[in-house]
Amino acid sequence: MVTKQDYYTTLEVERGASKAEIKKAYLRLARRYHPDVNKEPDAEARFKEITEAYEVLSDDDRRAAYDRFGHAGMNGMGGMGGSPFGSPFGAGSPFEDILETFFGTGRRAGPPRGADLQTSLTIDFEEAIFGAERELNVTRLQTCKTCNGSRSEPGTQPSPCLACGGTGQVRRVQNTILGQFMTTGPCDRCGGEGVIITHPCHTCHGEGRVRQTSSLTVTIPAGIEDNATLRLSGQGEAGPHGGQPGNLYVRVRVRQHKQFVRQGRQILYEQPLNIVQAVLGDELQVPTVDGPVALKVPAGTQSGQTFRLRGHGAPDVQGRDRGDELVTVRVQIPTHLTDEQRALFEDLAATFDYRPGEHGDDRQERGEKGFFGRVRDAIIGSDE
Repeated sequence: MVTKQDYYTTLEVERGASKAEIKKAYLRLARRYHPDVNKEPDAEARFKEITEAYEVLSDDDRRAAYDRFGHAGMNGMGGMGGSPFGSPFGAGSPFEDILETFFGTGRRAGPPRGADLQTSLTIDFEEAIFGAERELNVTRLQTCKTCNGSRSEPGTQPSPCLACGGTGQVRRVQNTILGQFMTTGPCDRCGGEGVIITHPCHTCHGEGRVRQTSSLTVTIPAGIEDNATLRLSGQGEAGPHGGQPGNLYVRVRVRQHKQFVRQGRQILYEQPLNIVQAVLGDELQVPTVDGPVALKVPAGTQSGQTFRLRGHGAPDVQGRDRGDELVTVRVQIPTHLTDEQRALFEDLAATFDYRPGEHGDDRQERGEKGFFGRVRDAIIGSDE
């Protein structure tokens, strides 16, 4: 025959301990011996003993019977191994407390959270680079301002549900082949709320929410990319019955730019060059998102060559330094020539046959303008 340990000894409290002291001891020991925390072989059995002891000592009638008759007084009064009504794993039992302590579960859930919403917003290329603030109109369920979400007409109060005594939960006995079991579920009359709205608000008709369109200010962070999504916490629909609001998710679309293409933190730009600028070099004013910037193109630049303008790209949303603008030059070959231009190009063709004493520098020293000078004048105009 197995002798059960004294319940007070199991919980490590004095016989005159208060209910608060008993509960504190139970939570402390249950936390130590819970099977999900303690992996020792006897932890589960120890946890069941602690739970059984607390179930008896936390109930005034059971504790009085135990103090007078010991374990014999528990026969027919529930407890571990007694009536299934006393199972510590049922709703309203001590085990519900420990579930709440460990996992935040076991008690009646609060009002449901409001629905999340999605919308989209289109911004300009420059707004994506530098950031901006935009106004956005959103239609959503919002807390009724007349009743402040209480659902009752101002000046009135909801009535406690008589079916569940205001708890929102009802217990039901189920008969199975294993015996009787008690289950707990939401009250059918009040829907688990514990109250009945006897005088509904005239504005929201007892819903606590009304559908309205309102304006929101959306902060666009500098460096945001196309198709990125912003989350506006708490800007979704209001939760029913005073529940927490949902979130609003804003998908950001960036309009294409006429000149620039973005690639991460880099901005790409193609700069056209005529053949004279490519051969002789030039200093250009290149457009950037910050305004025109000087770019020196060296003589002999090839089509497709890329130059870097540091710090004229895009930042990223993490706040790192801005990227660069990459300028790719495209040499444009003329398709329509004047008679003068054609003659100059024909002269150019003859110069590719190298003849000593006819270098371009020698001709410049003799006062000749030179072939490329004449080509420049023919294509982009003479300064003389």
